[in-house]
Amino acid sequence: MTQLFSAPPASVCILRLSAIGDVCHVLPVIRTLQQEWPSTKFTWVIGKLEAKLLGSIPEIEFIVIDKSAGFASLRDLKKRFRGRKFDLLLHLQLSIRASAAAMAIPARIKLGFDLPRARELQWLFTTHRIERAQRQHVLDAFFGFAEYLGVRERLLRWDIPVPDAARSYAQNLIPDGALTMVISPCSSHRLRNWRVEYYAQIADFAAKAYGMHIILCGGRTALEKRVGAEIVAQMRQPCVNVIGKDTLPELLATLERATLLLTPDSGPAHMATATGTPVLGLYAATNSLRSGPYLSRQLCVDKYDAAARALLGKPASEIPWTTKIEREGVMDLITPDDVIKKLRTFMAQRAKRRL
Repeated sequence: MTQLFSAPPASVCILRLSAIGDVCHVLPVIRTLQQEWPSTKFTWVIGKLEAKLLGSIPEIEFIVIDKSAGFASLRDLKKRFRGRKFDLLLHLQLSIRASAAAMAIPARIKLGFDLPRARELQWLFTTHRIERAQRQHVLDAFFGFAEYLGVRERLLRWDIPVPDAARSYAQNLIPDGALTMVISPCSSHRLRNWRVEYYAQIADFAAKAYGMHIILCGGRTALEKRVGAEIVAQMRQPCVNVIGKDTLPELLATLERATLLLTPDSGPAHMATATGTPVLGLYAATNSLRSGPYLSRQLCVDKYDAAARALLGKPASEIPWTTKIEREGVMDLITPDDVIKKLRTFMAQRAKRRL
């Protein structure tokens, strides 16, 4: 069957603690393995926040780590796995913290990234390594684990359960049939964020030109709340601001009902992808070919190469694939006109599909 197993393993542990976008990338790989190995039991060691989004998936056992607890969380993990032994650990995270967790997970085989990609000494904590590959999207890199195990099919299926209460919340927010642009304006990295006045300009254009409802979504940080309030203050058209007011399942349900999401490189971009909602992504500090919304990369405004040339003096093809160009003003390379052109194309194509 594979070079590792003559029959499907009885038990597989997945180690990927964070972040929201990355756990969304991991899920299709697990869905693919579940289809190929229906009798295998899957256990996922995951972060506390990420478990709020995925932890209700019934076919997977989740072991939740509170990363803020430090070494206590590792002691707890070791205690919880006492007496257990996995056939296989998929070590999918490049961090010393995750590798410390890998040491606490009893597994006969621990599969990690190939040496060139095994940053932060991950290779020291694995017994086997996937095949080398270059310049892949993050999701494709994760599928390299399945391919190493002999599973070549790629099942782009997420099926994240959405509670009825979250669906009701989203339905109240977005009526049936309403054209809706959701804007999630902030990334977890400030230098990936676009200008407030540009978001307001695009929101006004979408509302006026297409009659779109505008909804602002985001987390509970002071920065996100301030950005949301400033966008509303600069807009001339109506807008609903629920930044800091919803849960992850409610956000997922909202994205599921949206016509389009506008966002920089962020977790919600990949949550929207999981629901099948198109994403107009804003990329200059990071490369959409590596970390963009997997099913909407053609819809992204990507100025990463321009950023590399302007700020690093080289084209993107000549810098390391994982380079982040998080410099002041980098996102100013994206203009409102760039986004309006993408929006117009999207709406024209949508209209054709509905004929």
